[in-house]
Amino acid sequence: MTALRVTVWNEYVQDATDPAIVAVYPRGIHAAISEGLSELLGDDIDVRHATMGEPEHGLSRETLSTTDVLFWWGHLAHDDVADAVVDAVQQRVLDGMGLIVLHSAAGSKIFRRLMGTSCRLDWRHGDRELLWTVNPTHPIAEGVPHPVIIPEQEMYGEFFDIPVPDQLVFISSFSGGEVFRSGCCFLRGKGRIFYFSPGHEEYPVYLQPEVKRILANAARWATPTWRSDIVIDDGAHRDTGWFENGER
Repeated sequence: MTALRVTVWNEYVQDATDPAIVAVYPRGIHAAISEGLSELLGDDIDVRHATMGEPEHGLSRETLSTTDVLFWWGHLAHDDVADAVVDAVQQRVLDGMGLIVLHSAAGSKIFRRLMGTSCRLDWRHGDRELLWTVNPTHPIAEGVPHPVIIPEQEMYGEFFDIPVPDQLVFISSFSGGEVFRSGCCFLRGKGRIFYFSPGHEEYPVYLQPEVKRILANAARWATPTWRSDIVIDDGAHRDTGWFENGER
């Protein structure tokens, strides 16, 4: 069995410059997410990082062609992501790569492109969140308490302008009475997409054991049921073989 190849993408703006956020995530949100995945999946995962400041935002054709599941965290710099990179990520999802969209990446170019809607939502700063499992048989909910209590979080509320999810795993409630579809699964082409709303940069949400479990489960769920090796040749690519369920 080959290891699950995960790339964690982070725009890496606030968590690189804001002292209050750096105090929560001293090596960046991407590092916290990848450490949680490695903690739970161990040798079953091969995880790497990519950030906006790198050439091609760290998402070259070579990187995408060897990524089974891509995690995406963004907030302030959605519009600065190059359209060519969005095009490449979209095509990889349609070809079968899994995509995990986190928190304010609901407003990212790639998520809006794949959803075909504005993905706008209601929000206000600072609240307690209760994450309720509404589909306990779903693989992403395996081993997740009911509810998950997130002591500090940014409130996201309805209406959330997305298509009806193919599967709804979690909803959230807040102290102001708001509710939100916080764990949504979508199928696009051959790819699986999971949107998960908790994860505001000012709070240590990605350090919570329950959230680590959800993200590890999501990585497994979004894994392609097949894998192709890609050979890069003069800017083109060609498939050289297929592996069923990730097995050679």
